[in-house]
Amino acid sequence: MKNLAYILIGTFLGIVLYKSEAASWFRIYEMFQFDSFHMYGIIGSALAVGVILVLWIKKSKVKSFSGEPISIPDKEKSFTRYIVGGTLFGLGWALAGACPGPMYVLAGAGFWPILIVIVGALFGAFIYGVLSDKLPH
Repeated sequence: MKNLAYILIGTFLGIVLYKSEAASWFRIYEMFQFDSFHMYGIIGSALAVGVILVLWIKKSKVKSFSGEPISIPDKEKSFTRYIVGGTLFGLGWALAGACPGPMYVLAGAGFWPILIVIVGALFGAFIYGVLSDKLPH
């Protein structure tokens, strides 16, 4: 039953991303060319909602669906890891025309060439997992 809830929520999020054109390669291209505020508005509003929800979860001791307390540890303060990681993420996003969430939305919408990007992203995540203990964190 819990998995069904996750599937329904994910389907709803996918429909919202598709209908709001957040998964559109043209909207992402406009964003990286600084030609349109559309994607910045979506990302900014998601960031604001995320910050508010995380603060609320930390202050109110909310529990998960299974009844366990939700604990969000503080992030390590490191400049290099976030600059390098963010740059690699941004380059991949710009080259592929989609970040991880919309990749699956595009696959669900029938844009089959995105499967090449998904395989590449999964391979990159695998390589990171193999090399993570050797990388400077």
